[in-house]
Amino acid sequence: MSLLEQLFLQAAAEWAVTVIALIVSLVILWIITSVPVWFAAKIITVGKAKFKRALLVTAIGPAIYGVVFFVSTIVLAGIAGPLFIGLAFIFAFIAWIAVFKYGFETGWLRALGIAILATVLFVVIGAIITVALQFAIPDAPQITPIPAFNV
Repeated sequence: MSLLEQLFLQAAAEWAVTVIALIVSLVILWIITSVPVWFAAKIITVGKAKFKRALLVTAIGPAIYGVVFFVSTIVLAGIAGPLFIGLAFIFAFIAWIAVFKYGFETGWLRALGIAILATVLFVVIGAIITVALQFAIPDAPQITPIPAFNV
């Protein structure tokens, strides 16, 4: 095998490992972000929510949010100029709540409650992870969006 072939083989192997690590990381992140949504939905729907449904909602929700935000930004910028682009956030948020509404077969207010409670739970879980990491590894870099606590 020539040196060039070895370099190509090594580059392909490194690329494959990177892609596999990315896919595994995204799946783990998807599952982790589904847990607060599931807990929130379980509380708001009085135990009717299933974890598979939470996984589905957390997979579809951001995609719907992104599409609605992108399309409404283009439409609003074309019609009314950049001053009304802030409305795109509102439209996208309503679309995200609609995903919760239809995904968990509930009303608009309960869907909003799921979204709010899931966000609160996500922040609490992030704070717990931050504190646990600071206890376990005091000099570890901050990896969560929660400000560092003095422990």
